[in-house]
Amino acid sequence: MFVGHYGPAFVAKRLEPSIPLWLLFIAVQFLDVLWAPLVLLGIERVRIVPHFTGSNALDLYYMPFTHGLLTALAWALLVAVLYRAIIHPARWQAGVVLGAAVFSHWALDLVVHVADLPLYANTAKVGFGLWNAPLIAFAVEALILGGGLSYYLRGGARRPVGTVVFGTTLLLIQAFTTFVSPPPRSDRAFAYTALTAYVLFALVIWWIADRRPRDVRGSTATTP
Repeated sequence: MFVGHYGPAFVAKRLEPSIPLWLLFIAVQFLDVLWAPLVLLGIERVRIVPHFTGSNALDLYYMPFTHGLLTALAWALLVAVLYRAIIHPARWQAGVVLGAAVFSHWALDLVVHVADLPLYANTAKVGFGLWNAPLIAFAVEALILGGGLSYYLRGGARRPVGTVVFGTTLLLIQAFTTFVSPPPRSDRAFAYTALTAYVLFALVIWWIADRRPRDVRGSTATTP
């Protein structure tokens, strides 16, 4: 799953408005944000195999440190504890929401991945394999992203038009990568591209949703 991961980010923002949306965008992709440099370092591994699934060419055969069930739970717990301890000591629910956003990545990957998600170590791999049905996989991503975005907007989001335009752009990117884009040139090229996309999308949503308006004198406004 790719852009569908951002649906839970929008839901989490409405549930816990104190967390910046850009941070939630990183949280829901956190396992992949860790995965990309581990691939570049040769610690986790992926093969590019054309037509490996109906939706992409990724044979994700070794990723126990980021996409194992137990490690995903551990990363989510670590993020929740650190966020509460460092950022919001008085708001335990903020840490819980951020940790849940991190774990949502594994839960949604389970739906689309083939059996490459290990329950522990690099064994007992699971995955429902929806990537082998590209139209259905794309529809599921669109529903999750659209549902999360709709829920967020009903809460009185800042700059709703820009947010909708960005959400639409994400869906167009998903359509391109699923139905048009050729396979990546290499595992390293894909890791670089994925990491760049995650950072770029977080910056865009910061600009749209988290950036504070400025008053006529140029100082940052204090009102939400």
